[in-house]
Amino acid sequence: MNRMAAIALLCAVAAVGFSSCLFAAEEHALLSAPLTQAVGKQLSAVTVRYAPGQSTPPHRHGGDIYVYVLTGHIRSQLAGGPLHVYGPGESWFEPAGAHHVVAGNASTTEPATMLVVFIATSKAALTTLDATAFQPSTLSRTQSR
Repeated sequence: MNRMAAIALLCAVAAVGFSSCLFAAEEHALLSAPLTQAVGKQLSAVTVRYAPGQSTPPHRHGGDIYVYVLTGHIRSQLAGGPLHVYGPGESWFEPAGAHHVVAGNASTTEPATMLVVFIATSKAALTTLDATAFQPSTLSRTQSR
């Protein structure tokens, strides 16, 4: 399932119990280019903007990612690791397939924006939400606190 279809499905499921879609972070594609030194791989760069209190359900990425916080503060946690809060100018790396269990805006009053750079095959699903992300009991649990 592609990312837009997954977000649309999540919004439809959320609409049953919520008045708005809490998890559809605003994404803007910036660049996609083949890597000349890594045949079959491409670099994709996007900005992701979270509204105050917004989060993304648990998920995995189909490639390695580098994240750089542009504005606000981002909460992030990989399975088995500590919870981190990153601010403007801070960055981190996530290996392909890592289980991202917490991802979202740490603030309930200010938006947050990050630059995400993916290195993956051209056919890789860049983000795949966990199947449990579509269950109503999980939707409320994954919201930012």
